[in-house]
Amino acid sequence: MISAHELHKSFKTKTGTVKAVDGVDFRARDGEITGLLGPNGAGKTTTLRMLYTLMKPDSGRVEVDGVDAERDPTTVRRVLGVLPDARGVYKRLTARENIAYFGELHGMSPAEIASRTDALSAALDMHDILDRQTEGFSQGQRTKTAIARALVHDPRNVILDEPTNGLDVMTTRAMRGFLQQLRAEGRCVIFSSHIMQEVAALCDRIVIIAKGQVVAAGTADELRARFGQQNLEDAFVRAIGTDEGLHA
Repeated sequence: MISAHELHKSFKTKTGTVKAVDGVDFRARDGEITGLLGPNGAGKTTTLRMLYTLMKPDSGRVEVDGVDAERDPTTVRRVLGVLPDARGVYKRLTARENIAYFGELHGMSPAEIASRTDALSAALDMHDILDRQTEGFSQGQRTKTAIARALVHDPRNVILDEPTNGLDVMTTRAMRGFLQQLRAEGRCVIFSSHIMQEVAALCDRIVIIAKGQVVAAGTADELRARFGQQNLEDAFVRAIGTDEGLHA
């Protein structure tokens, strides 16, 4: 389980101080996909970066499986698998070598890396690209490689920042099936996306963030009922209090 407790994060700019995250508080449970939804600039990516220890909150705390991320970031990183917003791969290495490198960083043996690589290759349908140099990969192939290397150490908690962004229809369908598989295995999955249909179809619980704050949370049905709307997109626009969500 991943818990965010009253997270705050500000950044200094030339014109002053900007509050990127202003009291975000939610829980993502095991065996569920928790969707993080919000317009551009809402604070989603900053929140995710604090969850996976890339940034420290100004105040508040993150707990992963009961471990305080600021007090023991190394333990937290061991139980996290992360697909960040920036996900370049090492172009001179093959997909298999990219995955193996991350496995070695996690202290895995060659046999463990090989076993996990085979399992992830099957789950993500990577057999045809596994031993190709990643230079020249399509965005979908790079994303598959980045996800496989993020999960090579078999983490119980997974954070994915817009994993289907820029993917074609068939790759997106395969990615959705993979996310459902992670949930079926009892993992805690946090999933950020701009695609309303995707969030409604995949997520057990949705957290809507606007202006650095959680403005609504619940299942898709609960959010539609709360805001008196028939579809999630209209409920989302009502939740954030502006039509800008339609163009996020």
